[in-house]
Amino acid sequence: MTTLTALDQSAGSTHTSASLLTRAAEVAPVLEANAARHDADGTFVTESFEALGRAGLLKAAVPAELGGDGATIAELTALQRTLAHHCGSTALASSMHQHVTAFTAWRHRRGLPGAEATLRRVADDGIVLVSTGGGDYSHPSGTARRVDGGFRVSGRKRFVSQSAVGTVASTMFRYDDPQEGERVLNVAVPLAAPGVTVVSTWDSLGMRGTASDDLVFDDVFVPDDKVLAKRPYGVVDGPLQVISCIAFPIVSGAYLGVAEAAYAAALASVQASPTKRESAVVQRQLGLMRHRLAVASWALDGALVAVGDDPKPGADAYFAVMAAKREVAGAGIEVCDLAMEVVGGSAYYKGSVVERCYRDIRAAKFHPLDPETTLVETGKHALGLPGVLA
Repeated sequence: MTTLTALDQSAGSTHTSASLLTRAAEVAPVLEANAARHDADGTFVTESFEALGRAGLLKAAVPAELGGDGATIAELTALQRTLAHHCGSTALASSMHQHVTAFTAWRHRRGLPGAEATLRRVADDGIVLVSTGGGDYSHPSGTARRVDGGFRVSGRKRFVSQSAVGTVASTMFRYDDPQEGERVLNVAVPLAAPGVTVVSTWDSLGMRGTASDDLVFDDVFVPDDKVLAKRPYGVVDGPLQVISCIAFPIVSGAYLGVAEAAYAAALASVQASPTKRESAVVQRQLGLMRHRLAVASWALDGALVAVGDDPKPGADAYFAVMAAKREVAGAGIEVCDLAMEVVGGSAYYKGSVVERCYRDIRAAKFHPLDPETTLVETGKHALGLPGVLA
């Protein structure tokens, strides 16, 4: 695969970033060797995850004093973007672990209970954290009921990436509080807990190696000390704004990397063909692809500046992240479409990098807020009308 230049990927200039990206390059052959097979079979990218673990990349977000790299949100975004050059499924699946770990580090900086213990387990024991937030977000499925010492939760969660290797789920349930009314409980539940079942449902168009299966919770006990937050139902409140500002740049980095991989494959195809090199149509297509990637990268960089290293709730950062995510999704889909046109018929065959990227990038639109809702909510906010934000 053609190596992307510094102009094509601008993120990541600190010592930590350099170390992470060096290790990402070292594991790249493992990702590339297994990506097509897992895509074809619809099986989890096990070897790639094991390689990330051996390279210490799954503890990148753990603070240095607890055994990790102390990576910032921008550094994690650059890491996932780089991994996606070699395997989109590995990058997307591991981005779910990365953002939950990064939010746990955010909680640790505020001295919130349980955060340090979880981070130490990520660093020392290699546990994998999974999230159901993409499917739950402001309106989670499932319910919680109060019992002695905690809650009993039940429900079915979809799109749970890395469920094949996950250790602990960061998930949400609706709770009818007798005093406060309808609320959302954010809870941590071990996947090995009685009543938790992984149901194999993932047979998808793209991102087929992510093992984004369903999780079923059947009357699972959650002790009070594993209830991380109690939030309003149906809105994006302060904590969920912070989670979004951490999670979606990292996730968007993975999708931007997928689009960059398609561009690199298209560029290599043109470089190898004298006829294509001299075609004004192909030259324009490459120029458009590079243009869309550059603008998407700038949008993502701008959102990362708005978010900073230690985000706080706020509409400006939240909508900057949503705008960047929308730009990455739109640009990524257009770039992958153009890559297939530039490469031609060979890109239409299964096993082609471009064909895989063409399918993988489609998932970018399904993370909340979806692209059209992003525009509606941004407009509502500009007009001072009630919207998704609490």
